[in-house]
Amino acid sequence: MESPSRPSPRIGILVVAYNAESTLEKTLDRIPKDFRTRIAEILILDDASNDETFTAGCRWSQLAGMPPTVVMRHTKNLGYGGNQKAGYALAAERGLDIVVLLHGDGQYAPELLPEMVAPIERGECEAVFGSRMMRAGSALQGGMPLYKWLGNRILTRLENALLGSRLTEFHSGYRAYSVAALRRLPIDRNTDAFDFDTQIIVQLLDAGMRIKEIPVPTYYGDEICYVNGLRYAKDVVKDVLEYRLALKGFGTCPWIPKPVDYAFKEGDGSSHSAILRIMRTLPPGRVLDVGCSGGLFAERLKALGHTVTGIDFVEVPGVRERCAKFHLADLEEGLPQDLGVDFDYVVAGDVIEHLSRPERVLAQFAEVLRPGGKVLLSVPNFSHWYARLRVALGIFDYDRRGILDETHLRFFTRASLRRTVRSAGYDLLKVTSTGAPFWSVLGGGIIAGTLGALSRLLTRMRPTLFGYQYVAVLTPHAAQTIIAGEHVDVQDILNRQYVPTERAGRVGAGT
Repeated sequence: MESPSRPSPRIGILVVAYNAESTLEKTLDRIPKDFRTRIAEILILDDASNDETFTAGCRWSQLAGMPPTVVMRHTKNLGYGGNQKAGYALAAERGLDIVVLLHGDGQYAPELLPEMVAPIERGECEAVFGSRMMRAGSALQGGMPLYKWLGNRILTRLENALLGSRLTEFHSGYRAYSVAALRRLPIDRNTDAFDFDTQIIVQLLDAGMRIKEIPVPTYYGDEICYVNGLRYAKDVVKDVLEYRLALKGFGTCPWIPKPVDYAFKEGDGSSHSAILRIMRTLPPGRVLDVGCSGGLFAERLKALGHTVTGIDFVEVPGVRERCAKFHLADLEEGLPQDLGVDFDYVVAGDVIEHLSRPERVLAQFAEVLRPGGKVLLSVPNFSHWYARLRVALGIFDYDRRGILDETHLRFFTRASLRRTVRSAGYDLLKVTSTGAPFWSVLGGGIIAGTLGALSRLLTRMRPTLFGYQYVAVLTPHAAQTIIAGEHVDVQDILNRQYVPTERAGRVGAGT
């Protein structure tokens, strides 16, 4: 039995127009007649023009045999990017599957609309770009000024180098998109200016979506160019650099989504790696991993013989396979009620700084610990030179991660960490500092290794200035603790290693 044929996608043409009265109708007339029957809808968006662009669009839409056409005029100018945002939102609202961006000034060839949508129809990609640079010399032959050609080539080469892409042109405005793919991108956070097109390329690449290029002719007529070339060049370079820095954790870059899980690399010098080293020295037991993310850290603990229960406010795919149990919970509301009270260790790596009342949750950790159990936690050091420098220079702001992570609600120094854990009812057994994560910023190699070694040396010399994070081992306060029927001074317990009890439920014993 033959499978039913897949329904044809609903194709839409988004025409962005500003002061295009003299060119709009001529551009629309060039849409191939045999392609017009395949167009579900044409969306003409006049961005508050000063001429009769809107009237021209309405006049063309009333001609016999034209595809269904919607003509809209914004009451205020939204900008090149803002006009596209409105258009793509409208395309999604009207149920289109593919949308082609066409400029109303006729600079891009409507004759190639069938070729623009074909790769998406075949499922080869999520976006198609018309490139004026794929055929050597064609852009200059088509009238592109030499200075624009040089600028295009230089910027495209720089952007490819920074993004690891291989596009022949970043600056073409002739594009086709899968509407489903656009829904997955936070384009509403993009700029309203001309570098919108660059930001959407970065978003596509960041999301792992496929881009296909096809060659298109170049046409330069007497249309007015509203792009300030120098400002545009500055903006696109800033966008790409902002993205690169965001990948390393610097800046907030709101138009690029943050990953929901952390990337854990054993031996990378991070706080999680430092906690894992401590856990290797402790006997296997029951661990509560608070803020477990995708369970990568729990997986390491499991390999050491520990039984791990994870908690997080989001469920990352795979976490239930890596943890013996998983609880979906918001720590702002406290620990879940059904955790039990027999954990040997509670691990909170880079967690309490995200809470408005960390003392309350720290106190709850003690309630689920067995007698003699330990809490291992890490927090960023706000007195690190990086944070101090930002404050001293008057450029304090948040980053995507690290000491100035935009989701941090509390900042800690070594002194404030000690006060916090003591007020929550703990004795501080040990506190150590980690060096700056040059492995994260620079990757591997000699430079990262050398800077990492220097950072570790400086951290040992002056942890309050060079320590990037603090890793602390805590145990609940106890004036005296009863062990196997004996009264033992608490200091004696703090100086000895705790051995987890058997499942029989007897009180833990120190060694």
